[in-house]
Amino acid sequence: MKTQMIIYFVACAAVVFLITAYASKIMIPLLKSLKMGQKILDIGPRWHKNKEGTPTMGGIGFIFASILVFAAVCVVLSIKKEDVEIGKMTLCVLFALFNGLIGFIDDFAKFFKKQNQGLKAGQKFFLQLLAAGAFLFFMKTFGFINESVYIPFIDIRIKLGFAYYIIMIVLITGIVNSVNLTDGIDGLASSVTFVVGGFFAVASMALGNMSSLILSALVVGSTLGFLVYNFYPAKIFMGDTGSLFLGGMVIALGFMLDNPLILLPVGVIYICESLSDIIQVGYFKISGGKRIFKMAPIHHHFEKCGWSENKVVFVFSLVTLIFCVAAYFGLG
Repeated sequence: MKTQMIIYFVACAAVVFLITAYASKIMIPLLKSLKMGQKILDIGPRWHKNKEGTPTMGGIGFIFASILVFAAVCVVLSIKKEDVEIGKMTLCVLFALFNGLIGFIDDFAKFFKKQNQGLKAGQKFFLQLLAAGAFLFFMKTFGFINESVYIPFIDIRIKLGFAYYIIMIVLITGIVNSVNLTDGIDGLASSVTFVVGGFFAVASMALGNMSSLILSALVVGSTLGFLVYNFYPAKIFMGDTGSLFLGGMVIALGFMLDNPLILLPVGVIYICESLSDIIQVGYFKISGGKRIFKMAPIHHHFEKCGWSENKVVFVFSLVTLIFCVAAYFGLG
């Protein structure tokens, strides 16, 4: 069984990697010709100005690769009658795809307006709430969730009733937006999410969960394939299209293992990125203009402290790896 799982994982990840890398290569000149380049805010680090015009919306490439391979694998698994939860997997992938669509609308609006702001924050959040609500509704309807949560490390399961949905909506929208915030420097979101995908692959193998292993293969292949052209100096950015899709996939992996709270330690960098932004804005307002960080999200703070983009990516990925190792012992 383990050998079979490894074969499926390697095959899926490899094909997604190859398609993503090839699609990214094709999309770079295409997006340039369409003038779909990144707009850089004046309030950002001044050295980021030379990134202006770099093609964005590159996430379309790995979304296409993921959906294509996922569909093919589902057909193979169905024919071979493997013990997998195709319905649950499909709902999870559709949720990620819906988030990617929100990102696509946001990215397209930026180009239409010719500025670095697409959808208004309220509009974006409403669509994300809609996605999260629909995801939980269908997961419950088809019997994939039962309003209880497993508490990692403590090894207990608590029945929450209606409170389950409130907690999960906060977790889902929080993680998805946090992955989006992490996509601020070359290769950061891709690298951190590659490590997260690797964690879920190892966890899936340990628990014998073929369904979550397939989805982790999509994440590992996507992020690694995209890093070919996204690592510093990036030739293409994933845009909100890609980062929101990856955020959806990370959430999907937590639910596939029926352990969404494991995302709290595994997604430590995502959470730190969001918290740094919240703390910065909140303190700025209550202090009358003072700041705690040199710039938020926190990856920009370290940049302004003199860290290179590669150093930030390496350290943040290493921190993610350390927390993933710790989280492994909380799987139950």
